[in-house]
Amino acid sequence: MSSVARLSARIHQVSTGRVALAALAGFLLFTALILPGQAARAKAVAGGAGSPDLSFYYTPTDLYRMAEAYGEAGRAAYVHARFTFDVVWPLVYTVFLSTGISWVFRKGAGPDSHWQRANLLPLAGAGADFLENVSASAVMVRYPRTTPVVDVLTPIFTMAKWVLVNGSFVLLVAGVVAATWQWRQGRALRKAI
Repeated sequence: MSSVARLSARIHQVSTGRVALAALAGFLLFTALILPGQAARAKAVAGGAGSPDLSFYYTPTDLYRMAEAYGEAGRAAYVHARFTFDVVWPLVYTVFLSTGISWVFRKGAGPDSHWQRANLLPLAGAGADFLENVSASAVMVRYPRTTPVVDVLTPIFTMAKWVLVNGSFVLLVAGVVAATWQWRQGRALRKAI
């Protein structure tokens, strides 16, 4: 068994209904209680210049324009947020998505289905998020000096993050639909017997 398959299997082992429900509760609490305050602080720091984290597409020129608009204090606050809040947030959504996807696909797809490894997609999204945080922070710390290569990679990491994380939410919804379908089919079969 490959290391990827072992990791997916390990996530499946811990992804009981209770764990998935607890991860959902943690995600909802974090989203309701912490995310709004962080979003307000980020908006104040950005001063209307936007944020790499909230953009889907931007260029290195846009990234440097944001760094300039933030000012020295804003850049410091941005970097601080990347290594405090934005370390915890990817962990929260990754645990929720990975355990949720594992649990619903166990119910909605066969045990040998390749869809069982869909629980790894959120980990890839979190990896892209962490790469985005580190690279954007490097640009902010070094500004006004340029950070070649990193300034080109940062928007790629951001785009990858959004595709992978949003794709994970789509997979979770698809898994819920598949699990509901399987449950209804089994219920109809039991009634017929």
